[in-house]
Amino acid sequence: MKSSAISSEPVNVGFQIAPMIDVVFVIMLFFMVMANSVKMERHLSFGLPAPGPIVGERPALPPTELDVVIAEDGMVMMNEEQYDAVGQKAMPLFTAALQRISADAVARGDKVLVTIRAEEQASYERIIDVMNAMSKAKLANVTFAVGEE
Repeated sequence: MKSSAISSEPVNVGFQIAPMIDVVFVIMLFFMVMANSVKMERHLSFGLPAPGPIVGERPALPPTELDVVIAEDGMVMMNEEQYDAVGQKAMPLFTAALQRISADAVARGDKVLVTIRAEEQASYERIIDVMNAMSKAKLANVTFAVGEE
C-alpha cells in the first residue's frame, strides 16, 4: 500500500496575485501622500555682484597676536623677545612696546589679541605688573594660557 501522507510529487500552489496587488496599492498610496509634502523650488530673484574690487571697504586684516611669556625668575618675553630687567616693576620698555603696538593697531583699525603664558612658579606680582602695562597701553583682549602649545 501506498502512504498518502508523504508525497514525493511537488505541489503546484500557483501564482498568488492578491499579495502583489496589495503591495502595489500600498506603494502607490505612499507616493500619493508624499507628493503633497514635496515643495517646488521657486525662482530666486536677486542678482549676484559683479567680480571686482569693492569701493570704500577694506579687506579685514587678521588681528595682531602677541604671546607674552612670564618666566619663573620674572623675565618677561613678548613674541620671543625679552623686555626690561627682571627687577624692574614698572617695565618701561615693555609698556612702550605695547603702547606702540596698540597705537599702530588703532591706526589700522585692527585688533590686538594678547595671550599670557606664565610658568608654574612665576610670581603673581609679576603677572600683575604685565597686566598693568597692558592696561596703560589700553589693551583689552587678554587671555591666559596654560602649558606649551
